[in-house]
Amino acid sequence: MSRSPSENEVREVSSRTVEIFSSYSLRCCLFGSVACNLFGVTRTPNDVDLIVFTDQYDQEELKQILVNEDSDFFLVDSRNPHADYRVLWYSLRPSRRGNPRSCKVDILIPGILNIPDVPRRRVKWIDELPVMPLVPLILLKLQGWSDHRASHREDMQAKQHVDVQDLDQLLQIAIERDQNVWQQNLSWMPRELIDEAQSRVYEFIEDLADFDDDWERLGFDV
Repeated sequence: MSRSPSENEVREVSSRTVEIFSSYSLRCCLFGSVACNLFGVTRTPNDVDLIVFTDQYDQEELKQILVNEDSDFFLVDSRNPHADYRVLWYSLRPSRRGNPRSCKVDILIPGILNIPDVPRRRVKWIDELPVMPLVPLILLKLQGWSDHRASHREDMQAKQHVDVQDLDQLLQIAIERDQNVWQQNLSWMPRELIDEAQSRVYEFIEDLADFDDDWERLGFDV
């Protein structure tokens, strides 16, 4: 099995992806494990999750832009025979034994998976990379935990434990920064996103009661 991407490699792939979309005047930001890592979560990300704020292109067209602009990007068929999409990867330096290595790149647009449309001035820049603000990042991570927990697939269910570890660190970072879901500079967030997060918070603390104070400090009822 080939070695997973390093933190630096994942950041380099992120930077190259952002660079190409910027050349098309397409605004974007990172979320998922890369964004968590940039905010200070210690887990090394193993793929890139990027939101592109556009209504000009769909996800498959955005992937094709990357493939056309850089030959290190490539598409493979999904393992799901019923899927109507292809999976995007970026070629990395081969292993010492010459085995091919790659980094998965997920491209999404607002509305998919309840992803909000983040205003340009609210996107955070960390280490010269655009990142989703901390609080909505936490809400999407919480949504991921709930989805993984409810999945019928064992590999997806296993991810819930990693989600909890990420959420633990993200919540501490948010509290240290006095972040709150109701703060003025987050008034752009859809109320539906917050309401759904509240339901998931109840679900979360039912299993993990030690987190109730953290969620309350973030602005949720417990």
